[in-house]
Amino acid sequence: MIEQRPLAGIRVLDLSRVLAGPFCTMNLADLGAEVIKIEMPGRGDDSRTYAPQIPNSSDSGYYWSVNRGKQSVTLDLSKPEAADLLCELVRQSDVVVENFTPGTMERFGLGYQRLRSVNSRIILCSISGFGQTGSMASTPAYDIVAQALGGTMSITGAPGGEPTRNGISIGDLAAGLYGVVAVLAALCARELSGEGQHLDVAMLDCQV
Repeated sequence: MIEQRPLAGIRVLDLSRVLAGPFCTMNLADLGAEVIKIEMPGRGDDSRTYAPQIPNSSDSGYYWSVNRGKQSVTLDLSKPEAADLLCELVRQSDVVVENFTPGTMERFGLGYQRLRSVNSRIILCSISGFGQTGSMASTPAYDIVAQALGGTMSITGAPGGEPTRNGISIGDLAAGLYGVVAVLAALCARELSGEGQHLDVAMLDCQV
């Protein structure tokens, strides 16, 4: 007998790439959610090309490790007609996860208000470097930036030495895990209110 996993019946649209967002949705898939990964036609997620490659495959082990248990479709979100197509999926989904620079979803015509108008129960989880608002919101951020500004590098390395990047991408991974917690909390809240919400997860916040 196969035990039903806790998120069985929950559908997640994964618009994210590389690590923070995909790690979040990987965990949601492990918990039983149906995860549909939306990738750019022709190239897919950037991490598909990272070394080392899987033998007899054009994909990397890195990509496979954080995108296990997901379905994958291609859609060029920069094209005007893509927003309407994605909204058809949003009507039938519970969660959307993205890790674009803040403002990108709005430029695609896929901001939270648009998604909510299509499905008032939708939960949008936005993972970014510095959050969706504030003076640094539009600043792109990689893991090393979050580690440096969040103080992680100041407590890593040899005593008395220079600040050192942690050996793993802890900024991305922590943001991904906080994203999972936020989505789970939002799903519980939706059971009480009947409404979705927009979740703002910042890599910097997850380091402090």
